[in-house]
Amino acid sequence: MPPANQYIDELSLEQDDINTRPPLFSENHLKYLNEKLAKLPPQKILEWALVTLPGLYQTTAFGLTGLVILDMISKISQDFAEENETLPQHLIPLIFLDTLYHFPETLQLAKRASTKYNVPLHIFKPIDCETVEDFEAQHGQKLWETDEDSYDYLVKVEPSRRAYEQFNVLAIITGRRRSQSGERGNIDILEIEKGTGLLKLNPLAHWDFAKVRAYVRANEVPYNPLLDKGYRSVGDWHSTKPLNNNSSNERDGRWEGRNKTECGLHKDYFKMRAAFVASKKKKSANVVVPSLSALSSLSN
Repeated sequence: MPPANQYIDELSLEQDDINTRPPLFSENHLKYLNEKLAKLPPQKILEWALVTLPGLYQTTAFGLTGLVILDMISKISQDFAEENETLPQHLIPLIFLDTLYHFPETLQLAKRASTKYNVPLHIFKPIDCETVEDFEAQHGQKLWETDEDSYDYLVKVEPSRRAYEQFNVLAIITGRRRSQSGERGNIDILEIEKGTGLLKLNPLAHWDFAKVRAYVRANEVPYNPLLDKGYRSVGDWHSTKPLNNNSSNERDGRWEGRNKTECGLHKDYFKMRAAFVASKKKKSANVVVPSLSALSSLSN
């Protein structure tokens, strides 16, 4: 694999180097499975997934639904260990995308949850960046304002694809639910991502917020303390605000004033990459090259 910066530089519209795979299920088979899975509780859906789906990982930003799923998997893993008289081992590893702009409370929660559930936590950051300073030195300040698509690609889309390639991920578990509305309003329990063939499992797709909250309370699931301070949904600090109203929209407070409901992770990968490459080319074309006279004056 080329060095990090070279990897970004070599991206082009013609270079479809992402590993696409045949879908795990045909369209008809997928429809059949969704009809059957819709009748099962999330725990049974997860049990089915464990014995059916290869290359299965959970991706999470430690929102409430992701934490509920994490707790369910932990309990299933414990039951499996007892039934087979083996040492307890969390059966589905976690992928966490550290955008570098998470709230400190989110990062603390990630560590706390990983420890509580004894789960392998694989953290991926924007390529070649460990800190905000690294990222802004390469891409400028407030990229989410100046070039939102590129920001989403760099902090979410590219790191996720890097993770999927590294671990040979074929299927991911997400915390998306229909009651979150927007682009999530009609999601199925099983989806196949167009173009890449990646299978997405949404085991709580049919749960509403009341069920999620009840589970969290009943099972003492750790959660982000920002939710007790007026935040409805927690993302990057620069695009998340607490609410002062009784809105029923679970994702209110995210991307205020923008016609946006997703960060790019669940959008068309190839369109996201194309937008990033086009922006990169445009920026390169607009670079001001110093004249020879200007260079000469600098050297004198």
